[in-house]
Amino acid sequence: MNKQGVGSFTIRRSRAPVRALRMVLLPACLLFVLAAMAQAAAPEKGVDGAATYVGEKVCANCHAAENAHFGHTEHAGVFRQNPRNERERQVCEACHGPGSRHLANATDRNALIGFTREWGTPVEKQNAQCLGCHQGRQRIYWPGSPHASNMLACSDCHNTMTRMSATGLLKKASISETCYSCHQQQRAEFRKRSHMPLPEGKMSCGSCHNPHGSPTRPMLNANTVNDVCYSCHTEKRGPFIWEHAPVRENCLNCHEAHGSNHEALLVAPRPFLCQQCHTNRTHQNTLATVPNLASGAAPNQRLIARGCQTCHAQIHGSNHPAGVRFLR
Repeated sequence: MNKQGVGSFTIRRSRAPVRALRMVLLPACLLFVLAAMAQAAAPEKGVDGAATYVGEKVCANCHAAENAHFGHTEHAGVFRQNPRNERERQVCEACHGPGSRHLANATDRNALIGFTREWGTPVEKQNAQCLGCHQGRQRIYWPGSPHASNMLACSDCHNTMTRMSATGLLKKASISETCYSCHQQQRAEFRKRSHMPLPEGKMSCGSCHNPHGSPTRPMLNANTVNDVCYSCHTEKRGPFIWEHAPVRENCLNCHEAHGSNHEALLVAPRPFLCQQCHTNRTHQNTLATVPNLASGAAPNQRLIARGCQTCHAQIHGSNHPAGVRFLR
């Protein structure tokens, strides 16, 4: 009991109503929290909340071929042998959702989540099923990435039902072949005379790109083009006493990323590449043109089996005290 004086009167306030209110609210809050935790831990109840799980064996009765192929995948090994939660224990229905409505009417495509374009399940719903488990790490930049913005589904690149590739459950035998399904221009570039050793199997598209997104628009594995190149071409990183400005700015100023018909993946043959920046007002005195080539009307001896780098050998940068012209 608390006492509070008001003039000559004393008012007594009882704590009994407060205690009674606490006795009602605390159990109610506890029940609410437990219900929320149970709902979060429980597996999804289906597309519309009414469907129920029927079990893997029921699925295999109709989909025997799919079940046989699925048994060789990583998902089958995890779901069947070491499930992490109740949802993964459902195996087929962990991804496709509860199958009771599909069992009742196999032609109703709204009764089950399908992972093909033909089935008609919205891409957002398909990807949400995958991202429910595959979050973070390499997929941290997936929201807003070029692939996500172009409504690419996980199943456009991955086949979770059949082991087609050594890793990644890809739709094709390799990462590069999977990328070629859409990127036909890059496939053609890798067939040019000078190219990255991707067709030879020494690297893949994933060596430079992260298909699930990155902070860069080309979805590079590093913050800049140069940082990607330096991961292999460490001798070009520097630092140098004498820097070549276009080299430091971007390797793609002089080189193609995938392939070129000129040596060393150059965007143009030498010396024409150099003369895109260096005019003929100083050394050398004559602007090299196509007629000056060995097969042209006015061959120039400077262009016959020669180029600017015949003299300017350290074109990426020099650490020599007298290397201001990249001669040594």
